[in-house]
Formats: sequence, C-alpha cells, structure tokens
Amino acid sequence: MTSDIAEIRMEIRLLREEVTQLRDRHLIVNEKYSETLESLKVLTHQSAEAARRASRAAVLAAKSAALSAETARLSAEAEIISAAEKAAEAASISAQIAMEAAAAASAASAAASEAAARQAEEIAMQAAAEAAEATRRATEAAAEAVRIASAAAKAIQTAKEKNSK
Repeated sequence: MTSDIAEIRMEIRLLREEVTQLRDRHLIVNEKYSETLESLKVLTHQSAEAARRASRAAVLAAKSAALSAETARLSAEAEIISAAEKAAEAASISAQIAMEAAAAASAASAAASEAAARQAEEIAMQAAAEAAEATRRATEAAAEAVRIASAAAKAIQTAKEKNSK
C-alpha cells in the first residue's frame, strides 16, 4: 500500500511537471502568435498604403500624359513637329509609368489579400479591399494614359501628313 501511494505521488508530481511545461510552452507560442499577428497587421496596412500611393502615381501619370498629348496637339497645329513628337514621347512614357504604378498597386493588393487571408480579421480584409480598389483606380488611370498617348501619336501623324501635302 505504501508503495502504491508513493507511485501515485510520483505520477502526480510527473503530471504537475508536465502541466507546467505545457503551460510554459503555451505562453511562448501565444506570445509568438501575437507578435506574428501584429507583424501581419503592419504588413497589411503598409501594403494598402503602397497600393493607394501607386494608384495616385497612376492618376498623376495619366494627367501628365494628358498634358503631354495636349502639348503635342498644339505643337502639331502650329507646325512644330519635333516638339510635338517629344510631347507624344513624354505621353507614352507617362503611360508606361501609369502601367508600372498599376502593377505595383496590384502587387501591394495581393500582399494585403494574403495577409488578410492569414489574419482573417475584419481590419485586414478592409485594408485588402482598399488595396484592391486602389489597384482598380490605378489600372483605369493607366488605360486612360495609354489612350491619351495613342491620341497624341495620332495627332502627330495627322500633322505630318498635313505638312507633307
């Protein structure tokens, strides 16, 4: 009987030690999880901000393309073909910038979406949705910049044809 009690006490002591170890491990895992979650939140917000900034860059590039196209048109009308060609080239480069900004917004949106999927928190999902909206705006601005650059090139071609007659 005494040996049974000693064995039971030994088992209880071992179980207490095991529970203590499990609790300590749980605290460590919980702390690491909290740190990782906070890092994902920061990443999500930074990705959404990057997408918003890329969207803004695409909009500015589209405005630049529009101004360059207008300059090209005015130059072509005034028969300053080389200036018009440079303005059309600037419009084309602005369109390329807008496309790069749209690609950057898309990448940031993907990062925000990945973080949202991992976090499954409403704030992360909202940031991912904002990043996706910024990507949509950037893509629209890039398409507009390309359309404008194309119109500028067409205006130059028309002016050249007009001058050659």
